[in-house]
Formats: sequence, structure tokens, C-alpha cells
Amino acid sequence: MGRIKIADITIREACGNSRVSLSFKEKMEVAKQLDNLLVDVIEMPKVSGQTESLLVKSLAPIVKNSVISVEAGLDRSEVEKAWAALSGTKKPRICISVPTSPVQMEYLCGMKSKKILEMVPGIVSYAKSFTADVEFNCQDATRSEEDFLVQIISSAIGAGATGVNLEDTAGVMLPEEFDTLIQHLTERIPELKNIPLSVTCSDSLDMACANAITSVRSGASEIKTTLLGKSAPGLEEVVNLFSERGDSLHMEIGQKRPEVEKILRKLSWMDQNKGSGVRIFAGEEGAVKEELDLDETADISKVIRAVKKLGYELSDDDNAKVYKEFKRVSEKKKIGTKEMEAIIATASLQVVPTYQLVNFVINSGNIITPTAQVTLEKDGNNLKGLSSGDGPIAAAFLAVEMVVGVHYELDDFQIQSVTEGSEAVGNALVKLRYNGKLYSGSGISTDIIGASIRAYLNAINKIVADSKTE
Repeated sequence: MGRIKIADITIREACGNSRVSLSFKEKMEVAKQLDNLLVDVIEMPKVSGQTESLLVKSLAPIVKNSVISVEAGLDRSEVEKAWAALSGTKKPRICISVPTSPVQMEYLCGMKSKKILEMVPGIVSYAKSFTADVEFNCQDATRSEEDFLVQIISSAIGAGATGVNLEDTAGVMLPEEFDTLIQHLTERIPELKNIPLSVTCSDSLDMACANAITSVRSGASEIKTTLLGKSAPGLEEVVNLFSERGDSLHMEIGQKRPEVEKILRKLSWMDQNKGSGVRIFAGEEGAVKEELDLDETADISKVIRAVKKLGYELSDDDNAKVYKEFKRVSEKKKIGTKEMEAIIATASLQVVPTYQLVNFVINSGNIITPTAQVTLEKDGNNLKGLSSGDGPIAAAFLAVEMVVGVHYELDDFQIQSVTEGSEAVGNALVKLRYNGKLYSGSGISTDIIGASIRAYLNAINKIVADSKTE
């Protein structure tokens, strides 16, 4: 029996596709469940900002079985950012993703094929200097010229790529065409027989599974899947197919149908109608309900159910405080998920702070690694923490952790403007999970980094106070 690996692209696609968008918390939960399912690879997007960096770093202590793959392009800085986020993970991979069709090379890179071909060996070698596992992804491979594909794949393998992916970006291929493409490439590139070849088959023509299975029979050893959207075959569909016909194909995967069905029930808040973009969440007893939409007529029992739906277990006293704040805010506007999160962070678990922010100094720029020095006051003593990070906020959070001496699981992180203009006031919301319980903190400042640090400390102080009580 041949072993076919599964690489899931749900989180990667959700970061770049508004129709299948997921919140920070939801991405974390998807990754946890995929890891529990023993999916071979969990793919992440390019690290273009703080959110992506924090997401990958937060997954490092959680994902124990799967490879975490972060995408990068032809720019060395993208490789450096990918590795900075990945450096704490157990099984890191950098995926060098490059357009290979004439239209995408011109449109996405503004370069001709000759220039891209010259750049690939250098960028693959550079990624290889950080990690042994480097995949080379051919974007829009199915609309690329075969001679160019042979050249660029051979070049990438020669520079150290340990895997190659062929992406049907346009979704125009038929199974027999996929078969011909892979047969030709493996005949012309002998090295392809010694490294994993994966395929990303778009489902825009509802033929993703057929193309994927044909590719496997032609020599591919890894299939990209998704839980949302149509950029790849659905994970459940692929698992069902191998469950029914794996023996006849002489192929097997590491996921079993009962486990996948169990995981999908846990993720029932995600839209199962791929591509529709509707966001739904699981309520009590597995019932599927729409995202929070409460008005001033909601009574306290309905508000408490909404609080529990968001993952919080509050005392009767805190539930009463949340309801009081809800009534005040709901007189002016309807309350959705974001508004309720802010109300919970503001009204519940208010404690005498163990740690207070004294000052912070941030050094950041596009040619240096961001660093943060944070001074906190505890019991009359000033304590300093100094750390670097993938960005100023990540560095600040790590500096706070150095003072506190505990790493907390970041469940969600949001930043939004409260007022408008160049001196806008920003509000930060941080949710931390400790001993299975969720704690949220909020912070407001004209300095968004200051707001983020205050929100982080607000949540930590609640954890410390709760731990002392217990």
C-alpha cells in the first residue's frame, strides 16, 4: 500500500479570501483539530503583518503532529519573516511559491520568465539555510509552458527543494490532462521520482477529487485539501474516497472517516457549503445558529447563552455586570460578536491589577529586527523584560512574558479604531486561554502598541487573580 500525504490549505486560503474568512480564534481551532486528525501538513499564508506572525507563533506549542508550512515568495525578507514565525515549531517548512505561467509572472511579479528562472535557485537556497524542509510551489502550473516548468522545477530541486507542488490555479484541467502533465514532467525530470510531488486541484469545475486521484495514480504522493472554499478538494471528500476505493488504488491516507466526521462536528460553525462565504456558529447541543445579533430586547438569560457561546464561563456576579453593560450599549446599536467580546473584556473579571505598565520602548523598522523593553510594576518593584519579535507587538508581548515568567496561549487578538483621524484612539482586545479557561482583556490608547500591551496585561491580571482565588 502506498501512503498518500494530506496537506490542508484552509487557514492559508482564509487569510487571503474574504469569502472564506476566519477569525484568529477560529484559525487556531481549525489548526488544533487538523493536528488532532494527524493531517500531514497545515499550510499558513505569507507573514505580511503581526496577525500572521502571532498566529504561527501561537500554534508552535499546540501543533505536535503536523508540519507547519509558511508561504514565502522571491523576496528574501519574506523568507526571513517566515522563519522568524516558524522557528519555535516542531516541524517547520518554508514553501517558496512562485508564479510559473506567462500571465501570472507578468501580472503578479512584473517579471519575465528569464528573470524569475534566475532568481529561483538563490531564494530556494536561502530558505534551505534556515530549514531542511523547503517546498517549491508552481502557481498556475497547469497554464504554464511545459519547457519552462521543466527548467524551473529542475532548478529548484538542484538548489535544495525537498518537495514540489503543481497548482491548478485556474481550475481548468480535466483528469486526463493532469495525467499527461505529470507523466511528461516525471519523464523529463528524473529527480521528481525521488522527492514528494503534490497537487493543488481547484474545484471550480467540481472535478477536484477526480483530478487529485488521477494525479496520485500518475505519481503524486501528496494532495492539498480544504475545509472551506473551492481552491482544493474537500478534506471530507478525499477521506471518503480513500475509505471506499483506497484498496483498489493500493493507496491509503492517515485519516479515518469516523475521526474526520467527529472533527467536522466540532467545526460545525464553519460553512459546509463550500464557497458560499456564510459564517455560522454552533450553539447549544450542536444546533447551528447565526453569528451573534442581539438588540436591547434580549433578556439576561439570552445574553448569558451568548457569553457561553463565545467560550466564557463567568460567575453570576460577572454575568450581571456584563448584562448591565450590554443594556447600556444596546440602546445605541445592535450587538454582534465583536461588540459582545468588548463588553465581556470591559465588564467581567475586573480585579486589582498585580502587574501595571510603567513604560515601554519599542525599536522597529524595515531593516532591523523589532525589539521591545517593557517595565512593569509589581508590589512596588519595577521589573523589566527585553525581547525581540517578528514585529513590535509580538516583541512587546514576549517582553511581558519574560517579566511574568509564564507563557499563555493566545486565543485571539484584535485591533480596531475607536475614533477617526490621524490621532485616532485605538482599542485592542486580547484573549488568553489558561487551564482550559478563557480570559479577555482590553486596552485603549492613541498608541496602538500601548493599547495592545495594556490589553495583554489586563487579561494576565485576571488570570493571576483567578489563580490566587483557586
